[in-house]
Amino acid sequence: MQEEVENRTLTLVVSGTKFTGRMFKAAISKYMAHRKEKKLEKQRSRDAPVVPHGKQTVKQLVGQNQGISNIEITDPSIKEFEKIARKYGVDYAVKKDRSSSPPKYLIFFKGRDADALTAAFTEYTNKKVKKATKTERPSVLAKLMRSSWQTIRIRRK
Repeated sequence: MQEEVENRTLTLVVSGTKFTGRMFKAAISKYMAHRKEKKLEKQRSRDAPVVPHGKQTVKQLVGQNQGISNIEITDPSIKEFEKIARKYGVDYAVKKDRSSSPPKYLIFFKGRDADALTAAFTEYTNKKVKKATKTERPSVLAKLMRSSWQTIRIRRK
């Protein structure tokens, strides 16, 4: 109960030479007007339509009337691209095209985000190339297993 009362306390600082009842009434009315204005401002901001950012549906993207473009990706690991696109602040929508045997992904984005998407796509392709070169090399564990089998064969002979 005490904490609730402490959380609702208000500090009002009024500077003046002589503190009167009228001055106190004016200070309280000014504060109440300020609170009412803040409440109306908050309500107006809530009523305003929220513009979505990041991943969204194609319908939301088209509804923003900023022109859209698209890129086609055949790689099934689309999650990595989504992480990079969020990093660059790109508004985009992903649509899966199932008409082909390996499904393709169409990434729609705003026309104004073209430069940011180019940078994000460059980083995505660099990551993919790096991952492809890593998979070509055998893992350390596989090397150790191979060498241990070779030592076992040598001992048996």
